[in-house]
Amino acid sequence: MEAGLTDNSAMNSLDGIRILDLSRVLAGPWCTQTLADLGADVIKIERPGSGDDTRSWGPPFLAQPDGRETAEAAYYLGTNRNKRSVTCDIAQPAGQALVRALVAHCDVFVENFKVGDMKRYGLDFEALRAINPRLVYCSITGFGQTGPYRDRAGYDYAVQGMGGLMSITGERDDLGGGPQKVGVAVADLFTGLYATTAILAALRHAERTGQGQHVDMALLDTQVAMLANLGANYLVSGKVPGRAGNAHQNIVPYQVFEVAPASDGRADHIILAVGNDGQFAKFCDVAGHPELATDPRFTRNQDRVRHRAVLVPMLEAVMKTRTKPQWLGALEAAKVPCGAINNLAEVFADPQVQARAMVDEWDHPLRPGLRLVASPAKLSATPVRKDLPPPLLGQHTREVLTDLLGLDAGQIDALTRDGVIA
Repeated sequence: MEAGLTDNSAMNSLDGIRILDLSRVLAGPWCTQTLADLGADVIKIERPGSGDDTRSWGPPFLAQPDGRETAEAAYYLGTNRNKRSVTCDIAQPAGQALVRALVAHCDVFVENFKVGDMKRYGLDFEALRAINPRLVYCSITGFGQTGPYRDRAGYDYAVQGMGGLMSITGERDDLGGGPQKVGVAVADLFTGLYATTAILAALRHAERTGQGQHVDMALLDTQVAMLANLGANYLVSGKVPGRAGNAHQNIVPYQVFEVAPASDGRADHIILAVGNDGQFAKFCDVAGHPELATDPRFTRNQDRVRHRAVLVPMLEAVMKTRTKPQWLGALEAAKVPCGAINNLAEVFADPQVQARAMVDEWDHPLRPGLRLVASPAKLSATPVRKDLPPPLLGQHTREVLTDLLGLDAGQIDALTRDGVIA
């Protein structure tokens, strides 16, 4: 099999694990998509009639080969591959009964409803654990199941602000900067990945002990955790870090530099990411200024950080003497970390991205040869799955209710007439 391609006939890492997914939008679906990539059978419960909110979050919407727009939003397609769609109205007692019946056949339950909603529906951890003691139950909320904010609705944008990320993202205040969110919903995405890790750990515990547990994931907790070195900087020093633009708070030179204009006269830039003193010496040689590496103000990183205001203007002048291709070629040859700043068209045209098979094709019924981002996981023995995000709302409802619960056609038709499923 060609490197990077997916073999759906091969065993997957999470074969035999079944997940009942009552989450929607991003954090929860990102978690369950990751688990589905690894082979878990994810049953996505969606509201009859509308489904996951992101099905309608466009434009852009998927276009058919003749150019006609469909109702399938790109947002939904990017977060729900490898899942099965089942419609169920959990506000109805019959819908709640269906979920409870399905729980008996599942290993993991994921939800991102407001605190207390699941208890109101009789679908809280304690109620479902009574049905399936091995169940790993994951709740994803803005602020968690405890604390003074537990009843608040928490959204990525607000959490980026409350959790400090926007205070350290953007141009320096003295250069006209101000609060800036990240271009994608990183609090949601990181929470989804932390939830994935926690679920896998809880599954391991359930294998050893036969006991499930409640995983309580909060966007704000995750945002605080992902402050990483800057959170540690504050806790160790007591100094509140500010925005540093495209520079690094702890390493110099580690930032964007303007270089000589592009061939069409446009301003051009590269990233210079010198990570240690040896790399700085190599950079100075490439730049034609070896004396900078022996200057006691700049020899060690800690010295360069302290004398940032002196060194960086010197480097800014040097960097403007060559073009982007000239700098990238020379720095890469000297093994000095550097990089271009690509737009998304350049990203997907990049030969490394293509060689790593980060874009794959799906045979979507509305768009044959649909190109979407693939899973980044590369496992040598248990490759990831490759199945479409379910194109039709409730596409697998009859299949799941028949195979797992043994319902017959009459029972399913009755549930449809009552609006419990669609």
